[in-house]
Amino acid sequence: MSTPLATTLRLAGLHTRYQVLETLRIPVAVIGNMLFPALAMFFFVVPQEAIASNPVAATAAVGQLAMFAVMSTCLFTFGAGAAEDRAQPFDPYVRTLPAGPAPRMLGRMLTGGFFALLGLVPLVLIAWLFTEASVTPGRFALAVLVIVGVALPFLGLGLGIGYSTSAKAALAVVQVVLFPIAFAGGLFMPPEIFPGWLDSISQALPSRAGRDLLVQTLTGAEAYPAALPVLVGWGVLFTAFALWAYRRDEGRRFR
Repeated sequence: MSTPLATTLRLAGLHTRYQVLETLRIPVAVIGNMLFPALAMFFFVVPQEAIASNPVAATAAVGQLAMFAVMSTCLFTFGAGAAEDRAQPFDPYVRTLPAGPAPRMLGRMLTGGFFALLGLVPLVLIAWLFTEASVTPGRFALAVLVIVGVALPFLGLGLGIGYSTSAKAALAVVQVVLFPIAFAGGLFMPPEIFPGWLDSISQALPSRAGRDLLVQTLTGAEAYPAALPVLVGWGVLFTAFALWAYRRDEGRRFR
């Protein structure tokens, strides 16, 4: 006899399989997710000999582009993806089933995690082949766990956007949110070259906090002292936003 937890996990596995296959049937969605961080690495980091030949600088560049890949996957998968699902006629039916929201949410989280890690493969390969970036096996394993942790606030933000906007609006909102916080968070250029006022704003953003914690794990360069509290604070705020958006959407559609 299966327990409720076992049933939830089995259903989450089915949702994950369905969502992964659904995404793989649109190859451009997968390729697009893998392409941008890899191209950024190839065109903006590899040609710069001072960075590419410096193990610490090259590894830090990999860390900040990996952070962008994870943010992008979370916001597009959970934001635009959830909004598109809500527009499908099958979605209201699934939400009325007695299994509740947990299997679907777990399935969506596992799907997002799978594609986030998949998107890092070409980035890591380019760094390994064309730069002096290096990391010990222990730090690499720890970095995978840190990536999961730094992704959680953006998971909440993505779900909040996905359950509070229409499909057309969600795509625009994700783009408007993603690129400014990525730039200000030091994901396109090292924050060490930021002017003082921009650095102060940057340190209050979850993208900068996640970037610094990931770079610290990979290279040993210490993150600024408030990085972890900033990331946790944004995580709590975005989780509350996601819960509010989900309940608001459910109240509107099923009352």
